Amino acid sequence: MAFKAATLPMDAAIFDLEDAVSIDDKETARIVARDVVGLVKKRGIRTFVRVNSLNTGLTLEDVKCTTVKELDGFMLAKTEIGSDVARICGMISRVERSSKIKAGSMRVIPLIETAKGVLNSFEIASASQRVVAVGFGAGDYYRDLGKDITSISREENELLYARCQILNTSRATNVQAIDTPFLGSLTDKEAFLAEVRLAARLGFKGKQCIHPSQIQPINSVFSPSKQEVDHARRIVEAFEEAQSKGLGVMSFEGKMVDHMNYRQAKDLLENAQMIEEREKASEQGPSQVHMDEIFAL
Repeated sequence: MAFKAATLPMDAAIFDLEDAVSIDDKETARIVARDVVGLVKKRGIRTFVRVNSLNTGLTLEDVKCTTVKELDGFMLAKTEIGSDVARICGMISRVERSSKIKAGSMRVIPLIETAKGVLNSFEIASASQRVVAVGFGAGDYYRDLGKDITSISREENELLYARCQILNTSRATNVQAIDTPFLGSLTDKEAFLAEVRLAARLGFKGKQCIHPSQIQPINSVFSPSKQEVDHARRIVEAFEEAQSKGLGVMSFEGKMVDHMNYRQAKDLLENAQMIEEREKASEQGPSQVHMDEIFAL
């Protein structure tokens, strides 16, 4: 699966060293993640490593063993307070210096998976300039509430408070919010799509996934359509023309448009531009992993 990541149409690959890896396999997983990062990055895919939580005592070794120049950063499991972010950032700074990697280049995505983490989400997201996004982990969060994730309602109302808190935090701190992986059955496509659409409707900028079959539907839901891009472009052009005439509000296609609408349209165009750049980078890179690339690692 690690090698297959280089061939998938996704924005970022997160190599897991935490829950998906038994304690006896941690060292092997670090080596695989470190060696595959460059292969994936060549395809225009951002690369992150999900490291073990700080209370395991494994975090520093995770960071040390997987830091290479192609790596974009780390996802910190079970982040609960701002000082958790400060601690991993201190580790990263030391490893950057010893590895002769540009200072500050590695980014951090705190993964919020507990009630305490949800309540401290603003403190977490604003703890360092390295933070580029906050992720939501619903499985551990729901267990922290004393619930079994298999008992969650189809509407997932039980997760709405946590999702909205993380979203408000993301907007207040100007970082992205990434929704939880779908924890239901891989064959329940209806429930999966409903959750993806809910995340997009609430305002998340992306969604974690655990299976290649989930990538295309997620990309489809979170990517603006051609009609939406064209409409946003017309709003931006018309509003900027109105501004040049000293107008702060204008009528556009029968509706009033103000600066808020203008900023929303600009944000949509920026998102569409990022998606286009990622797709171009993917097309320009090799579409398959060849055996000589694997043996060269």
